[in-house]
This record gives sequence, structure tokens and C-alpha cells, in this order.
Amino acid sequence: MSIDETKASPPFTFQRHVYRNLIPLHDTTSDMKPSNGLHPLRIRFIIALLSLPCAIGNAQHTLISDMDLLRWEKVMLGVWKASFGEIGLNPRDYAGAPNIEAIKALGDGLFPFAEKSTYSLLSPGRASIRLPLDATEKIYGLGLEFEGMNRRSNVYSLKVDHYGGTKGYTHAPVPFYISNRGYGVLINSPRRVKIHVGIGNRKDSQKPAPIDRTTGTNWSARPLSDAIEASVQGGGMEIFVFIGQTPLEVVQRYNLFHGGGVIPPKWGLGFWHRMHTQSSDKDVLQEIEDFQAHDFPLDVIGLEPGWQSFAYPCSFDWDSTRFPDPKAFVQTLDKKGIKVNLWENPYVAPTSSMYDEMRHFTGSHTVWLGEVPDYTLPDAQAVLLRHHQKNHLHIGVSGYKIDEVDGYDFWLWPDHAIFPSGHDAVEIRQLYGLIIQSMLDVHFRQQNRRTYGLVRSSYIGATNLNFVLYSDYYDHEGYVTALANASLSGLLWTPEIRSAKSGEEWIRRFQSVCFSPLMMLNAWASGTKPWSFPEVTDMVRNNIELRQKLLPYIYTAFYNYHKVGIPPFRAMVLEDSHAVPDEMAPASMDDVDNPFSEEQRIEVTDQFMMGPSILVAPVFAGQDERTIVLPRGNWFDFYTGTFMGNGEIIKIKSKLEEIPLLVKDGAIIPMLSSLEKTANTPPLEVRHYGTKENTFNLYNDDGVSFDYAKGDFSITQLVAKQGTDGKFKGTSSQLTNDEYTYGPIVWRWMTVE
Repeated sequence: MSIDETKASPPFTFQRHVYRNLIPLHDTTSDMKPSNGLHPLRIRFIIALLSLPCAIGNAQHTLISDMDLLRWEKVMLGVWKASFGEIGLNPRDYAGAPNIEAIKALGDGLFPFAEKSTYSLLSPGRASIRLPLDATEKIYGLGLEFEGMNRRSNVYSLKVDHYGGTKGYTHAPVPFYISNRGYGVLINSPRRVKIHVGIGNRKDSQKPAPIDRTTGTNWSARPLSDAIEASVQGGGMEIFVFIGQTPLEVVQRYNLFHGGGVIPPKWGLGFWHRMHTQSSDKDVLQEIEDFQAHDFPLDVIGLEPGWQSFAYPCSFDWDSTRFPDPKAFVQTLDKKGIKVNLWENPYVAPTSSMYDEMRHFTGSHTVWLGEVPDYTLPDAQAVLLRHHQKNHLHIGVSGYKIDEVDGYDFWLWPDHAIFPSGHDAVEIRQLYGLIIQSMLDVHFRQQNRRTYGLVRSSYIGATNLNFVLYSDYYDHEGYVTALANASLSGLLWTPEIRSAKSGEEWIRRFQSVCFSPLMMLNAWASGTKPWSFPEVTDMVRNNIELRQKLLPYIYTAFYNYHKVGIPPFRAMVLEDSHAVPDEMAPASMDDVDNPFSEEQRIEVTDQFMMGPSILVAPVFAGQDERTIVLPRGNWFDFYTGTFMGNGEIIKIKSKLEEIPLLVKDGAIIPMLSSLEKTANTPPLEVRHYGTKENTFNLYNDDGVSFDYAKGDFSITQLVAKQGTDGKFKGTSSQLTNDEYTYGPIVWRWMTVE
């Protein structure tokens, strides 16, 4: 709802043009100075000041004129930009370049705000904006969050930090929000953005009439506001607006604006196991034998702090007692088809072999008594990359887990720290994880070698970077909410498993992990194995194998992430057909659940979409049945093809061995028939569900390089079509070269009338 400028009174300018330019009451230079030191003009000013309350009362509805109108320019189809002041260290410098052709393919649209309805204010020490908000709009996004989905009627302090009680303190507080009205707003700033989402009414805003709490009805502790207001401590902002016919298109445009999503190496979508921190090379080799003995697949071994000669801070050098011959160790694993991922935090110990060279490019404060490199400096980046290339990457290490770039204030450097680049310490902390991701990503791309890693913090434009977020937070339901929320901000998130209190919790957590962007057991402290709860070991194995068989489907979903910006794992609010059934309408006010009658928004946070057609509904320990909200359209059980419902809420009895997977009508799901790694062209089982005809363009490439960017990939078109006899028939054809085609295809018709 925009502000009607035609009804505005003459501008009330005291605060902006008088108060900020006060002349001292005592003038020691003027010839007109009276004997008491007060200038006559100052006396008149004092009289005016005493009459100020009356002036405020007469002009309280015109305060908006204190702000400047934002001036928007269209930078490409469906994308507008406004800016004021200076933003400092630009986060977008560490993002990918826009995929302009893919953005063009989304088409164009109208700017979402009315003329003269968007404002900025630059005051000493703070920059702020005000954007219109309709009373019924829902707002989503604002980065990685573990609670809820709709951000309306709350205040968020978007600070890179460990997840805590303050809303917005999280690992990736991306200042990008999406409206269900088909637009999104990015506040591009390296500073901590504080955003009031439809909360906090200006005196001159359009707002409902007050309601007496004692005698009235529907009183609200958080009255609706007609605006979103955001501010930073700093000298300015860039604001980008993205439009789309649907919220999904808005997210697509945002992702493509930052280069499009990643395509991980195929090994990155396999099973990861992180060793106990004190493990040696012999321990790792024994662990691999144990995996083989228990018939569990293993694609990546993660080494935790103990691989280094010094950790917290880090030496980044191999510990010679645990790993006396790192090259032989890494290459031994490589021959077994297992990649090595190394844990590190960025802080350089005095014992590190790169300490003397790096210390010239570090900040004024230490973390765990280790130097903090200023990675905005090319020289600092060069020191790290030379060291890592020589000691890790050259011998075959696949990538890194970047820890401790999100931590509490009492761990990391203070806001007043000084860095040699001259950049502000707050800005560097907000962007530190993003900068390190970008640095490593560029290095791997230069070698035409894909990586897939883990990181504890991220920020604007990370869509194109080959890293997945993780956390010490361990609430299972919160993990699933985070997985869905991440998709709204160009992020990937893994609900890693570490430990469990029972076999039931173990298998339930494993199921969530298996249907996420990175499938990992992180046993760095627990020492757990996939078979640690024998009663569910076979179930765990079956779920891992199902995930691996779905590789052709999931890999294609990541290709679509890269090519057209559709998140491979995404929140239900991005489904075009998603609508909340009437029976889930908000409850009225009561004195227990809703004592303040605050605006309630129905949120589906415990289910999400994987790829174009599969709805994933994790089950949590203790649940005998599972409620699932089905979008419009027919939905079928993945395992049996049984019809499950259409645009309704269903309840199903939970099975311990299965995570509920529901599939859209007409879905085509390509799967590996075998997990044998020896096959160059593995055979496929292609499933079709429901009664709709459909087409699926199956993507494949070499799985390790960036040659796909030069057109070196294959697209196989799978078509399910109904014949004149009413029976379905499946066909396949090559749309591109056939170098990376799969083997023989067997069609399986899952739904039988």
C-alpha cells in the first residue's frame, strides 16, 4: 500500500533543516551581540522552539517529506536498482556475474511500487530506507533461519553470528526478502542491516485506528504497519528489486543475478563421513575397511582439527605423527574412489609455515591468539592459496570445511579492530565467510576442477559458490525449517547428523540428511558410525542407497539451479500450486495460545520440495503419524504409486524404514538401476507417476570439471506419452552430444488404474 502523495501537507522541515543546523546560542563574533551574549535571532529561535509541540501537532502526518525519494534505474529485465551514499566493501564483488540471457528468458514486468512511495534518509552515522507494504502481504527470506517462515511483524538484526536468541543473528543473515506479491528486495550492504518488517508505525503512515485493549476486540500488540523500514550504521546502501510472476520467479531472478546456482561434482552428492578429530591415517584406513565390511557406501572422508600440527588457531600444516606421508595417504584414498576434505578455521597460529609471510596482512586483534588475515587483500589471498595448493590441493585434497567464521563476539575480533586494507572490522566480519568461499571458488575454477565444501557463514550472492552451510545448532525440526528457508536466499544447507538418543531418532535424522544438499555424518566428537544403532542399520543403508540411486534426478535439479535459478531443495511457498487449506486458518484470540491476537500466518516449515516433482516430509522421533499439506494437483506415494490426495491436508501412518516422499502427477523420476561404480554408462530405471503425460530433460556431464560451461554435457529427453490404447509408453532421445549418456533405460509405470 503506497502513500498518497496528493494528500500530503506542506513539508514539515524543522527536524531536518533546522535542528541539524543549529547556530550556537552564544555568538562571540557578531557585532549585534547584546551585553548578555544572546543574539536577537537566537531569542526568536528559542521562542520558536518553545512553540514546537503545537507545530508538531499540526503537521504530524507530513513527516515523510523528511526523507528523500529513492531514484530507481532499470539495470536489466525485471531488476531495478537504487542507491544513496557510499556502501563500503561491496558484497556483490564476491558473487558471480549475472546470467543476463537466463534473466531475459524470464521476461519482464512492472516495477512493484507506486511512484513516490519509496524513501531513503541519510543522517549522521545511519542510512535508512522505507518501502511500502500492503496489509495482507506475506514476507519471506532474510537468510538462514531455524524458526518459522513468514517474517511479517518482526524486527531482525541481521548479523553474522552463531544462531542465538536474537532474531537475525545467524550464520547467513542475507538481507533479501520476498513478497508473495511477486517481488523481492535485496539491501546490498556490508553492514548489519536492522529491518522492521511491517512493524513500527510512523506518525504520518497509513495505519488502523487505535483499539482500546480493555473494551475493544482484536487489539494487537504489533499493529500493522504500511512499510518495511531498514537501516544500517554507515554511509549508504544499494537496493535491488527483483520481480516475477510468482515468488519462485523472484528467487530465480535473484539467483541468476548472482551467476546461477552451483553444479556440485558428483562425488559431492555421495555419502560424507567426518572422522573423530584425533584420528590418524591408520584410523581412517580402518574406518574405510569397516564401511566396506558393513556394506556402506563412502565417497568423502572429512578430517577434523587433528589433521593439523596445531589447531585453534590453525597451522594448516599436516601433523607428522598422525599423517607422516600425506601425499601417499590422500592418493591411497583417491584410488578407492574416496575424496578428502580438510577442516580449518582462518586464524593463523605462530607455528604455521605460512605465519611469517601472512602476518604482514593481518588485523590488529587475534582470534584464539592467532592472526586474522585480511582476505580483502590480494596479497593475503596469494599467501593462503600458495600454501594450500602446495600442501593440500596438489596432492589431491578435494576441498575444505571452513569453520568459526560466524562466532560470538567474545571469540572473534571487536568492531573497533583495524585491518591493513582500511576496511571496517564490522564489514569484514559480516563478509568473512563469503570472501573465503569466493577466494577458494575462483582458485578451483582456474584449475578447471570442481569442489564442494562446507562453511559456517555466508552472505549476499553465495548462490554461485560451491559450499553448503552447517551449524552446531541441533534441533531436528529446526534443521528442516532451515533447509527450506535457505532456498529463499540463494543458500544450501545440510541437516548433518552427529548423534542420537535412540535408534528411532538416528534413522529419522539420517532420512533428513539423505534428502538434503549434502549427505553427511559428522562424527568429529561423537565417533558414531552409520551402524551405531544396530536395530536400524539396514534402514540407514537403504536410505543412503536410495539417495544415491536418485543421483540422475538430483544432479539434473542442480543443473536447473545453475541454468535457470530454481533451487534444487526449496520451501513450499515457492510452489505455484501451494495454497493453505481453509482448515488451517488462524485461530481467534484466546488467553493461552494467542493472547495478543497478533497477526498469525500459517507456515509449512516441516516439508519441502526436492527437484521438480518430489515432496519430502521428514518424520521426527516420537511421531506415529505425519500430517502433510498437499499443494493443488494429484499426488502419489513415491514407493507404491498410490494416490494420496489433491490440495488438502492428509495424515499418514509413519513407517520407521521410510521417509514420506510424495510425487506430482506426471512426474518422471530417473534413477540408477545399479550403484556399481565400474559402469561408465550405468543403466537407468525411469519411473512415471500418475496419469499426466510429461517430459523430463535429463542432464549429465563429466562430473568433475567446469567443461559444462563450454557446452560439454549431454541432455537426454525422456518422454512419457499415452497411446491410443490408453497405455503409457516411454521414449528417450538425445538433444545434445551423447558423450555422457546413461546406459539402457527401463521404464516403470508406478500408477495403475
